[in-house]
Amino acid sequence: MKALVYHGPGKRALEEMPKPEIKLPTDAVVRITKTTICGTDLHIMKGDVPEVENGRILGHEGVGIVEQVGSNVSNFSIGDHVLISCISSCGRCTNCKKGMYSHCENGGGWILGHLIDGTQAEYVRVPFADNSLHLVPTGVDEEALVMLSDIFPTGFECGVLNGQVKPGDTVAIVGAGPIGLATLLTAKFYSPAEIIMIDTDDNRLEVAKKFGATQLINNSLGNAVEQIMALTNKRGVDVAIEAVGIPATFDICQTIVTAGGYIANVGVHGKPVQLNLDKLWAQNITITTRLVDTVTTPMLLKTVVSGTLQPEQLITHHFTLDQVMQAYDTFGNAMKEEALKVIITNGILLDEVMRAPEVKGQSLTEELIANDSPGG
Repeated sequence: MKALVYHGPGKRALEEMPKPEIKLPTDAVVRITKTTICGTDLHIMKGDVPEVENGRILGHEGVGIVEQVGSNVSNFSIGDHVLISCISSCGRCTNCKKGMYSHCENGGGWILGHLIDGTQAEYVRVPFADNSLHLVPTGVDEEALVMLSDIFPTGFECGVLNGQVKPGDTVAIVGAGPIGLATLLTAKFYSPAEIIMIDTDDNRLEVAKKFGATQLINNSLGNAVEQIMALTNKRGVDVAIEAVGIPATFDICQTIVTAGGYIANVGVHGKPVQLNLDKLWAQNITITTRLVDTVTTPMLLKTVVSGTLQPEQLITHHFTLDQVMQAYDTFGNAMKEEALKVIITNGILLDEVMRAPEVKGQSLTEELIANDSPGG
C-alpha cells in the first residue's frame, strides 16, 4: 500500500509499505477514504516529537471503511463507515474510566502516527476498535467528519472546556490556525461576549471574523498585548487560549489574562516556556494543560448532524494520496497558500453505502473476491 513515511526531521516520502494486519483481537483494519494533515504532524517534521521513529507512517485523523475486525470487536462489522479517533483507548483502565483516554494505561493514547503507524496511508490498523471508532451517520459529509478526528475535540476540550468559557466572558484565542478556529467555533456554544482572535496572518483573521470573532488583532508588530489591553480598558481577558505552541504565544496569554482568569494551553510545545509566577501567583489564575481525550466526539457528532457545527468550513485544499507530498508543502506554507485544513483522498474508494456481512477476522477484499467467484 502507499503511505507517507517519516524519516527524521525534515525528511518524508511517499512509499510502498506493507498493508497492516490484525495483531490483537481488539484491532480493526480500516481502509482510509479521507485523511488530513495536522499541525502536530508539522511539529513531528520539525523534530519536536523525538519519540517518532524513522520509518513511521504519519497521520492520526481520518474516515474510512472497516476492512477487517479482530475476534473481540463487537461494535463494528466489516463494511461499516467509520470515523477514526486520534486517540486510541481501551475504555477499561483506571484513566479511561475517568475519561482520560489520552492516558490509557493499556497502550492506548495518542499512538496513531506517533508510536504506531498512522492514517496517511491506504489502510491503518486501529487498536481498541470498539472504543476508538465512531459510526459515520448516514448522509453526513465525511470530509466534515475528518475534522472531528482531532481538531474539533482538541479545541473544544483543551481550549473551551479547560478554559471554563462562560456566557459573557471575554475570550482571547492566540493563533487563528485550524485549532484556533475550531476553538472559536466551539466557544460560541457558550455565548461569550467577546472573542478576540490574534494572529499574524490577515487571511486567517478574516476567516475568524466570518466564523464569529468580534475583534481581530494582527500581531505582526508584536504589540498584541497593548492592543488587547486597549480593547479591554486595561482589564485583560477572562480566558486566554494558547493555540500555537511556541513560547511567545504563551507569554502573550500570561500577560493578557485578568485576575481570576484562565490560561488554557492547546498548542504542542517543542521547547520550554517561562512561567511568570512572580506576576501570577497572587492573581488567582488557573493554568490548564491537556492532551485531547476525544470524550466529546459523540456530542460533537450530534452538532454536525444537526447543522449547529459545520467543520467543512475549515477545508481549503483537496489532494489525492498520490499528492500527499504536495499537500504537506501546501499545509506547511499555510500563510502563502492561504491554507487551513487539507483533505487527502485515497485513490481507491469504496461505495459508502456498501455493507458487507459481518465475518470476524476476514477482510472485506477477501469476501468480495469470494462473492465474485463463479457460481458464488
